Amino acid sequence: MRRVAQIRQAGAWEISRACDRVVLEANERNRRRIVLTGEMGTDFLLDFAKPVTLRDGDGLLLDDGSIVLVAGAPEALIEIAAHTPNEFVRLAWHLGNRHTDVQIVGNKIRIRRDHVLEDMLRGLGAHLHTLEAPFDPEPSGRAHEHHEHDHGR
Repeated sequence: MRRVAQIRQAGAWEISRACDRVVLEANERNRRRIVLTGEMGTDFLLDFAKPVTLRDGDGLLLDDGSIVLVAGAPEALIEIAAHTPNEFVRLAWHLGNRHTDVQIVGNKIRIRRDHVLEDMLRGLGAHLHTLEAPFDPEPSGRAHEHHEHDHGR
């Protein structure tokens, strides 16, 4: 079975080189070891000493030189906007205080749909917009190892 030799960071490799694509939700993209199958049938093993976080657009360089694109599966999200930078920081603080996974997209915050958090945010004056999109949350303070792993395979 082919193995992942390196992770190529999104934007640092030519997507047109991808021979296949594997679609994963955010919570499926933090792994140490897993057998995956791409949409075109490419089977391969991701096997690292420590967990890695795969991001939407990353490339998995296999030991035979082929690359598989990592695509974030669309998830039910809320996009949060604030009137001012101070309100943005305040909303981010409240989400962080609840250990909520967040993704910063420009001047907006994205979180997974959660009616309790949505009610809290509305009460704090946030503007909310629902959408389906890949979710790439910010790594936590105990973030895992990520890119350019060469295991000499």
